[in-house]
Amino acid sequence: MEQGRRIMIVVDSSPEAKAALLWALSHSVQSNDTVVLVQIVKPSRNGERVQTERQPKGCELLHSMKSICQAKKPEVQVELRSVEGKERGPTIVEEAGKQGASLLVMGQRKRSTTWRLIMMWAGNKVGGGTVDYCVQNAACMALAVRRKSRRGGGYLITTKRHKDFWLLA
Repeated sequence: MEQGRRIMIVVDSSPEAKAALLWALSHSVQSNDTVVLVQIVKPSRNGERVQTERQPKGCELLHSMKSICQAKKPEVQVELRSVEGKERGPTIVEEAGKQGASLLVMGQRKRSTTWRLIMMWAGNKVGGGTVDYCVQNAACMALAVRRKSRRGGGYLITTKRHKDFWLLA
């Protein structure tokens, strides 16, 4: 069997991350691919003690996401990574390079109009932050996935060339 692609999916406890995982499993992961689930954690300030207290929740999250992968695509190999980094964007891009990812998938939140107005008034550039950084700077193909609505209605996909491309599937 020939070796497939390495697909890196960034996971956290948000519903957006879970939706991105489900989208990737149903739309891009093939049987000979390897899925690399990556969780980014902030480095501890006070040493080992804080990190060991945080570890069980992180492991639990990664293993629950792995269970979803195994239920939807049992033939796919799944790897788990927990990576420390101060800034999520650069850490994700660097890890995608280290993992040799050919595709990077992330969940994207819809920001409220109020939040966007506050950010504009504060003088901050309105953007997607981490997700936009990764889409623009990753060496591999990077996708941001957002559900159009909770009741269905497809997905909005953002890539380097397309923003909020509506995929009805």
